[in-house]
Amino acid sequence: MTTETPCWAKSSYSSNGGNCIEWAPAHAVATGDFLVRDRKVPNGPHLNLSGNAFAGLVAFAKAHG
Repeated sequence: MTTETPCWAKSSYSSNGGNCIEWAPAHAVATGDFLVRDRKVPNGPHLNLSGNAFAGLVAFAKAHG
């Protein structure tokens, strides 16, 4: 497990209003874990998703976005 602060990237849908997420792509490449957080609460908690769970989240967002 890495202890470095992740570098967060905005969702490509961030211009669609305030209900957006950020993820840590470099962390995902390095560890295989996909970190996701609420863009409005940068110091709040984050989710730690598997690759399959992250893909499911993206598919859900595309279908219901």
